[in-house]
Amino acid sequence: VQLQASGGGLVQAGGSLRLSCVASGRTFSSDAMAWFRQAPGKEREFVAAIGWSNRNTVYGDSVKGRFTISRDNPKNTVYLQMNGLKPEDTAVYYCAARSSTWMGRQAYEYNYWGQGTQVTVSS
Repeated sequence: VQLQASGGGLVQAGGSLRLSCVASGRTFSSDAMAWFRQAPGKEREFVAAIGWSNRNTVYGDSVKGRFTISRDNPKNTVYLQMNGLKPEDTAVYYCAARSSTWMGRQAYEYNYWGQGTQVTVSS
């Protein structure tokens, strides 16, 4: 089982990025998937999660209204569209999946993790 995250990079404040996470090794269409992030010296922070449908989403308070999580089940892929980026969004972003449809907000609730992709927002 593997989660491969991509799409990170360097962007100016106010800009946008779209992260992708492709799952392989099993079918994740009925599993909740999520994005977390971790900045240097800080704990891993919940960003967003999605259930089996694009209608079931939850967001962390710091990204609500700016980020959008979505999924394409036939492609076994989850996306994170990030708009209005701020310097405080700078972090390594990780995708995660859990063997449940419930959208947890805690890192320990997720069974599978990707390797992370760096997002850097300059001021």
